[in-house]
Amino acid sequence: MSDGTRAAVDRLCVFFESISPQSVSRMGEFYTANARFKDPFNEVHGVPAIQRVFAHMFVSLHAPRFVVTGRIVDGTQCFLVWEFRFRFKRFDTTTEQVVRGGSHLLMTEDGLIQDHRDYWDAAEELYEKLPVVGSLMRWLKQRANS
Repeated sequence: MSDGTRAAVDRLCVFFESISPQSVSRMGEFYTANARFKDPFNEVHGVPAIQRVFAHMFVSLHAPRFVVTGRIVDGTQCFLVWEFRFRFKRFDTTTEQVVRGGSHLLMTEDGLIQDHRDYWDAAEELYEKLPVVGSLMRWLKQRANS
């Protein structure tokens, strides 16, 4: 891993761990103009579309934040292990929720993200935590495991 790649990943981790509604506008500093972003709910291309995904996160949730817990860098590929911490706005607003996941990043030689794919289990990490849907998801999981 080059020092340039290491520095780019370090800057990226600091950015995501301190992301705010105001800093979403800085995503062009970290992504190529036509970058792709995919997670369990979205697949978008281009910095403006990626900014909308992250801006929506601040509209939908209380105090969303990322904590990067691990990273692997190999050439221009990077895998970040993270915790996404937040509180629901519509349900129990006092309990902090934690979604554990990872991001596979394909980067350019100059350290910009050209492809960002998030991996996390929406059923276990999100749906099971919702009031009515959670009961159904836990029941289905129990039935599938028996």
